[in-house]
Amino acid sequence: MRFILFYESTESFNYFTDEIAGELAGRGHETFILDLVDPSKPCHSTEEFMTFCERNVDAVICFDRAGIHNDTFINLWDTLGAVTLHILMDHPLRLHPTMERHPKRYIQFCPDEEHVAYVKRYFPGVEHIEFLAHAGTPDDKSAIPYTDKSYDILFSGTYYVPESMLPQLETLFGKDSPMYEIYMQIGRDLTAHTDKSLIRSVLDVLQERHMPLSDSAVKTIMRNMTPIDWMVRMYYRGKAIQVLADAGLPVSVLGRGWENHPSASSDKLHILSDRIGLAETFAYMRDARINLNVMPWFKAGTHDRIFNTMLRHSVCLTDSSSWIDEHYTDQKDIALYSLEHLERLPEIAEYWLSHPAQAQELIENAYAKTAASYTWVNCVDSILEALDRCYGVK
Repeated sequence: MRFILFYESTESFNYFTDEIAGELAGRGHETFILDLVDPSKPCHSTEEFMTFCERNVDAVICFDRAGIHNDTFINLWDTLGAVTLHILMDHPLRLHPTMERHPKRYIQFCPDEEHVAYVKRYFPGVEHIEFLAHAGTPDDKSAIPYTDKSYDILFSGTYYVPESMLPQLETLFGKDSPMYEIYMQIGRDLTAHTDKSLIRSVLDVLQERHMPLSDSAVKTIMRNMTPIDWMVRMYYRGKAIQVLADAGLPVSVLGRGWENHPSASSDKLHILSDRIGLAETFAYMRDARINLNVMPWFKAGTHDRIFNTMLRHSVCLTDSSSWIDEHYTDQKDIALYSLEHLERLPEIAEYWLSHPAQAQELIENAYAKTAASYTWVNCVDSILEALDRCYGVK
């Protein structure tokens, strides 16, 4: 088969694109990657893209709307009769316009089972909507012995001051408006009830205020939820790091914004780098006894940080989701903590740091399970299976 993929401005998505394209090519399929940022780039140019399209194109694979972001591309895929496989890496609330207007032959994947339910409920025009777990990249280097690793606890990801995105809502609605207060109430509700998904909190707050629960009202609220989503994520991301640092545990961080964290001046918080590519983080993850994860408010989903941790032979210490609870077992192949009881996080981390034999057993169990089921090989298996099942393309 012949596939088109895309490079765009998000570095991690480009890495994922390379992984999928490489796996497809290894199976004998033809691929072309169009660079949307630099369309004159050799081997990825618009001119070479048009030449590739002169023959049949079976499918288009894109992340978070790249390649189906305007009518020109949508009409092209419809003209070519290509199937678009759209892989979302975050909540679909950011992609309402795409779910309203997309190519005719279209499959959408979500990394959280509640996201799938959200799309089915509010966007019935998306005929094929499926769950797809994130994927990890198997380690290509020998594992570092647990006791020889350089870092006790590592977190890889950005940090923003939780309230830093709220001006977007102020611009939209005004800080003294009823709508602004609705969003603030949703934020307070999510912060207080860590088991709630975004949509559950929106519905609960609207019901409490005796407001309409029509599809259009809910979709309007959800469409502008990004600042609240980020605020709650960053609140708990920052809090998890602070709890560990305050308990005297050294925490190393990779990513932008950590100089703004309340513990930035602590001798227990070590900022290793503020800008680093995804593939470059793997060397650090491999060299950490524990890789900390804070889920991006996916209450029934996955995250690639979990799988890449396990494939780097490191203890994955994470809050859970219903999907994680179903597929992994606490203290056997994953180490779990609760956002509701973050005061217990240091004790859990200290246990794994001080019990290398038990940690090594957990690491080996996690690696075996993840390497068998949650790599880019498995991702491509799922893509090809959906392509055949939904549209008979194989």
